[in-house]
Amino acid sequence: MRKLLASLAFTIGAVGVAHADLEADADPAAGRELAQPCAACHGQNGISSASSFPHLAGQNMTYTAKQIMDIRDGNRVVPEMVGQVDDFSDEDAWDVAAFYAEQDAHVGQADADEEALMRGQELYRAGDMTKGIPACAACHGPTGAGINTAVYPALSGQFPSYTVSTLQDFASGERANDPNNMMADIAAKMSDADMQAVANYIYGLH
Repeated sequence: MRKLLASLAFTIGAVGVAHADLEADADPAAGRELAQPCAACHGQNGISSASSFPHLAGQNMTYTAKQIMDIRDGNRVVPEMVGQVDDFSDEDAWDVAAFYAEQDAHVGQADADEEALMRGQELYRAGDMTKGIPACAACHGPTGAGINTAVYPALSGQFPSYTVSTLQDFASGERANDPNNMMADIAAKMSDADMQAVANYIYGLH
């Protein structure tokens, strides 16, 4: 048992070192070249013109790199991405992630409906303890910038419809590449109105 635990600890440590090396050596210029085909859906600099495709500009490197590798490895299924990153190496994923991380994030403007804004703000900043929903800000930050070291994504300025569809996918189990099923558990406790309200608030958050 001790040998097994020691072996596991060594493996995890090696993976962590490899991760850190790839992040440190990531090349945004190489990422720009690799990301050229991505522009058709995500925009030249990572700001999409269609709400069905997320903005990638300003996204945390660790999160983007993880999503690319999860899609490549079949851990996250995105029909629109089929075949797009099949040939990407881990290094390619980090290079593309570095490119998008350097771009200026999209700045949105939330719908001014006061009731919706208040509910969205409440959920984002305080959560809803009666439903067991924690504050989004705890992981995604007060301005929606996320936490790069924890692989928590930036959310600010993201299309509301994309945020809602992502929450719905987590709630239904269609998407399950979140750490410890954290988002699946949270989203399952949210009503459609909750999702709409917090997505609207996030859109104008910066």
